[in-house]
Amino acid sequence: MKRPVIFWDVDTQHDFMDPDGTLYVKGAELVKPKLEQLTKYAHAHGIQIVASSDDHELEHAELSGTPDYTETFPPHCIRGTHGAEKIPETTLESPMVIEPVAIPHETLVRQLSSHEGDVLIRKHRFDVFSNPNTGSVIEAWDPTEIVIYGVTLDYCVKYAIDGLIDIGIPTIHLVLDATKPIVPESVDGLVSGWKKQDVRIVTTDDVVCGRIV
Repeated sequence: MKRPVIFWDVDTQHDFMDPDGTLYVKGAELVKPKLEQLTKYAHAHGIQIVASSDDHELEHAELSGTPDYTETFPPHCIRGTHGAEKIPETTLESPMVIEPVAIPHETLVRQLSSHEGDVLIRKHRFDVFSNPNTGSVIEAWDPTEIVIYGVTLDYCVKYAIDGLIDIGIPTIHLVLDATKPIVPESVDGLVSGWKKQDVRIVTTDDVVCGRIV
């Protein structure tokens, strides 16, 4: 079944969002109230949420004891730990969990067509499209608008937005005040580039006051 609008929640997990997290993003805890507003708005209006989450084991290539903070990072979001769990503010409703193991396209589309809850896409890399099923999720629901937010703006959110642009989502709304970057100086350049690709920069108030969806 087609979902004209979906919300896209990027990696709102304890290890990123909490000051004691193993890969804490400075200031991330300050956007928790906005993330909660967005989550409640989606659920109150029957809008399904697709959330991504890092799901690591220590041998994964992204993890390193000597990280370069470009391709490798310190251990974080280790499966089964508190740090890997989503924060309460972005709790999903009846999520279908999609592991990063290829599922036959027709099978996944059939499952999603009748699924009324949210979706959680697990991944072993910062790019959500490293999960081979992400494209099938989007194709199954065929959204014309995606509202995206989460962490981090300059890594996981960036890869998600760029991937959604590449597959041709007609309208992407970036809720800028519900994100945080690792490198604040990168934000202006990223936003400028996305605007040139017709990504719409909005606020949490724009969303929850019904000004965009």
